[in-house]
Amino acid sequence: MIAACCALLLQAGAAVAQVRSVEVRVPRAFGYFLGDLVRAQADIAVDPGFSLQRASLPAPGPLTYWLDLRGITVEESPGRVRLHLTYQTFYAALDARQVAIPGFSVSLESAAAGGTTSAKAEIPGWSLGVSPLREVQPERHDDPAEYLRPDGRVSRLDPLPDMRAALVALGAALLALAALGYDRGWFARPGRPFAKAARGLRRLGREGEGGYREALRLIHRGLDETDGRRVLADDLPAFLDRHPTFRREGPALARFFEASRRAFFGREVEAARASLPWPEVEAGLRRLAAAELEA
Repeated sequence: MIAACCALLLQAGAAVAQVRSVEVRVPRAFGYFLGDLVRAQADIAVDPGFSLQRASLPAPGPLTYWLDLRGITVEESPGRVRLHLTYQTFYAALDARQVAIPGFSVSLESAAAGGTTSAKAEIPGWSLGVSPLREVQPERHDDPAEYLRPDGRVSRLDPLPDMRAALVALGAALLALAALGYDRGWFARPGRPFAKAARGLRRLGREGEGGYREALRLIHRGLDETDGRRVLADDLPAFLDRHPTFRREGPALARFFEASRRAFFGREVEAARASLPWPEVEAGLRRLAAAELEA
């Protein structure tokens, strides 16, 4: 019998030692109004090896008619369990007073080779100071609107500076776009036939005889539109005299007419491609488009 009593006493002492202390901390315990969030922190000091049973935590929701538990999060470290509690008060106080926040208990456990040991920690209740939003008997007014406070005054912002800056930025963007389009030949203008031909060339595929012959036709059209008449191989010296801007492209244009003669009249498209490959067609047309800018 004595041995049994000693065993019970030892077990009770061990259970007490499992939870060493419980402390509740609140940033402030007064000055809360209707609808305010109240945050509290509960620190539970436990023996090493003990962890919180999450199922024992209180479920978020109404606790009383005026108090809700909005959320609870847990931090665990060796020898300590910390609970972060968020309440919301709906107490419509008529004067400054203290109200009681109810406590609760949580369960802890420690798994060892000899089995699982459980313990309970009691989170004590604490008090909260609430205050009224308004006086109980305000001064009487004939007009109910006089009970309302006027709207706060906000300085008027002048939108003109921002509008001017936006218009200047828009104008600069349009000018830059126009300059880019002029350089790339995006606009169909009589004075830029080679730029128009370069745009058409970019839409062609490199493969096949048809694509190559169409590329040569684009250059022919550019020459004809530039000179205002049909330009053939024998007309090249006169064309260069009338348009000296393109004189440095004379050798390249001579190779072009030779490749055109083979492709259209000799039906030797492959030989034409060998003498004037597609990359040289593209590069030559780009140089012609750039040269016509100087005209």
